[in-house]
Amino acid sequence: MSGFVVKGWCPDAWRPMMAGDGLLVRVRPPLGRLTAEQVAGLCEAAIRHGNGQIDLTVRANLQLRGATEQGWPLMVEELQALGLVDPDPVREGRGAILINPDWRAGDDSHAIALALRERLAELPDLPGKVGFAIDAGGVPMLAQASADFRVERAADGGLLLRAEGRQSGMAVSREDAVDAMIRLAHWFVESGGPAAGRMARHAVPLPDWATGAMVPARAAAPLRPGSHPMGTVHGLPFGRIEAAALAGYVGARGCAVRLTPWRLLIAEGVAPEPAPGMMQEDAPILHVDACVGAPACPQASVETRDLAARLATVMQGSLHVSGCAKGCARARAADWVLTGREGAFDLARNARAGAAPLHTGLTPERAVALLGAC
Repeated sequence: MSGFVVKGWCPDAWRPMMAGDGLLVRVRPPLGRLTAEQVAGLCEAAIRHGNGQIDLTVRANLQLRGATEQGWPLMVEELQALGLVDPDPVREGRGAILINPDWRAGDDSHAIALALRERLAELPDLPGKVGFAIDAGGVPMLAQASADFRVERAADGGLLLRAEGRQSGMAVSREDAVDAMIRLAHWFVESGGPAAGRMARHAVPLPDWATGAMVPARAAAPLRPGSHPMGTVHGLPFGRIEAAALAGYVGARGCAVRLTPWRLLIAEGVAPEPAPGMMQEDAPILHVDACVGAPACPQASVETRDLAARLATVMQGSLHVSGCAKGCARARAADWVLTGREGAFDLARNARAGAAPLHTGLTPERAVALLGAC
């Protein structure tokens, strides 16, 4: 089961990616929710077959780190038994479905996401980073999250299907939304979308049937740590938590957990004290984006998270600290971005990782001095 050490795709459970600390195995829990039993099993697999570190990603997935080539198949087998990995690698690869985390059983988001999951076999082969957002709650929550095909609550209270990069979309209903998404995905492939990689970069005009003047409703306020109608929201600095801490937290309370694309998780129905590594109050560190950096990522030439933590307390505005120009931790521009290059940092403003820099060759100390004055 070797020969899969390739860079540049989004890993999943069947296609792990080699990192500096071992294989990276991405898990996409159905509907972004895990029962207490699933959390316990996932954490046990992360400890037994990996290094016990779990990352919550900007697509509301979980990444289990440090798996070996020998342990990875056993990890995937256990995750399948938990219902967290599809036994069909093709279906698993097509299951990049992000759903608003406050969905409730039987509502529009729940019904549409379930229907889409049941029809994954009807989707074409899509680029690895392409995904779907089902954001059909009372107000949209996922406008800033990464997706290519969006079903959203419209300003008039209805539902719309919108292609990423377009300001408006077409009217759909709960019953025909999945038909329209599948049709739009096929159009994307047939019109050359894979060459662009993402819908937002695909400049070909949409077909007439997929255009419309409907606009999304005003977005919800950002989710923050603390009390929530569904339970309690906890923040995870940089999205990282130890498997043992998560298992102990859920095991003591028997609660289900919902994932979000904002490095926050929702513990259903409880208001307990956070576990080690969790934050129950808002803090600057929760608003800084930083990838895992060196040495855990072989493409990074700099350590990232210690510097990001230092900067979080001394500067204003959004910050992205990236180990390399790929910018895995944040796809959109930040007020300030530090990009690792040849063991030092480039600094750019209002930019994405790898953008033309204002300063180059910065040490961490120089970066703190510059940004601390901003």
